[in-house]
Amino acid sequence: MISAAPAAHAAIPDKTLVFCSEGSPAGFDPAQYTTSVEFSASAYTVYNRLVEFSKGGTKVEPGLAESWDVSPDGLTYTFHLRHGVKFQTTPYFKPTRDFNADDVLFTFDRMRDPNNAFRKAYPVQFPYFTDMGLDKNISKIEKADPYTVRITLNAVNAPFLADLAMPFVSILSAEYADQLLKANKAPEINQKPVGTGPFIFRSYTKDATIRFDGNPEYWKPADVQVSKLIFAITVDPSVRVQKLKRNECQVMSYPRPADLESIKTDTNLQMPSQAGFNLGYLAYNTQHKPFDNVDVRRALDMAIDKKAIISSVYQGAGQLATAPMPPTQWSYDKDLKDPGFDPAKAKALLAKAGFPNGFDVNLWAMPVQRPYNPNARLMAEMIQADWEKIGVHAKIVTFEWAEYIKRAQAGEHDAVLIGWTGDNGDPDNWLAVLLGCDAINGSNYSRWCHKPFDDLIVKAREVTDVGTRTKLYTQAQEIFKDQVPYTPIAHSTVYQPISKNVTGFAIDPFGPTQFFGVGLK
Repeated sequence: MISAAPAAHAAIPDKTLVFCSEGSPAGFDPAQYTTSVEFSASAYTVYNRLVEFSKGGTKVEPGLAESWDVSPDGLTYTFHLRHGVKFQTTPYFKPTRDFNADDVLFTFDRMRDPNNAFRKAYPVQFPYFTDMGLDKNISKIEKADPYTVRITLNAVNAPFLADLAMPFVSILSAEYADQLLKANKAPEINQKPVGTGPFIFRSYTKDATIRFDGNPEYWKPADVQVSKLIFAITVDPSVRVQKLKRNECQVMSYPRPADLESIKTDTNLQMPSQAGFNLGYLAYNTQHKPFDNVDVRRALDMAIDKKAIISSVYQGAGQLATAPMPPTQWSYDKDLKDPGFDPAKAKALLAKAGFPNGFDVNLWAMPVQRPYNPNARLMAEMIQADWEKIGVHAKIVTFEWAEYIKRAQAGEHDAVLIGWTGDNGDPDNWLAVLLGCDAINGSNYSRWCHKPFDDLIVKAREVTDVGTRTKLYTQAQEIFKDQVPYTPIAHSTVYQPISKNVTGFAIDPFGPTQFFGVGLK
């Protein structure tokens, strides 16, 4: 257990908010991770970014940067930083100065410079930074003065500002990093976080609780409405519901479809919902044989009865997916057609590919509920049964969530159930991050690098005209559908059960659960 003593909260309402969360975070350094388990527990509690998404929305607003200018050629972004922002005081760190340009430079340099001293002392991967090509595209980052930072790109990057609002570019304290480096404790940045955000990290007991205190010095005081925030890690969704009904927690993640009705009829609860900006899918590891063969992938795709899965797994709270992005994403290609469920044709395709008697495969199923997949185990069992009919014998495999992601990013799987909730409202976040060549070893779980596709998404990132970008993304989606690096299964509706006495809550379209401005009556 990592512990820190609580601080005194003068102006914050003396209230405790408990969140029944679905899994244990792998750590508290947002740059290292890609899932909302970590982002909820770090990026949106402890940290801020230069720019932020509007609450419950996708619009980019000022954050630690009060304003910014973009050069006429679209290559240079100048950020004017907010004055008077304080880093959190904890038992393990007491800041001697306010936030300034040095913190921005350290945050970016650690990710982009392999020779950065802190990175050498604590060598980790930064999957988002590399998946989105920022390691190659940021030419330089300069401090014009203590409160002005200039970032120059090698090529125009249309989603760049939206990228900077994402959790992985949460701003770290350069002073804290120096302290850790001198004490030879660099890895503690991932266990004892320090930021400028609304909540101060207090302690973490793995698989049990994460405790935070409201930040009495937060630069947006109205966003801190509770003195204590507790994540009660509760993997079993039925137990989460029981705890919510008993008021042991006031917010819970991801109810099972089977529990929706009983939550709706409970007069002590409320349940906001919205169409999910998400996709649940099955990725084929194209670097493993026989998944390098497109006919094998087409056969496996065609053998899955998606409609039956949506009926049983999503129970009416999902819609059939055909494209590599949700219908609410601009540039979505509504003309893409699914080949449909056709076991006979699938078997013929397998024979054509040289597998008339099928083959063995390991099929990975997530151990936790996600917004895009309420029951991965059941989905895996249904796919296993479907594939058995064409002679493909699937062995279902699972791991603890952090291990699952780590191993899948390393490419240990044959086929893996996974999914995505959009991060920034830009098509690049679906096509480049999940399918681009730069994203192998990151979130490209198909490990698929297809030059005709990759050329289109790189080109689309480098133009700002939405019409031109849409044409390029439409062509890319057609290639995706032909090549089937993964099988899109469903987009789910997102439900967020909360107690009646919770105020100020909004569903984040990008997936994490956020508590700024959230209070209790």
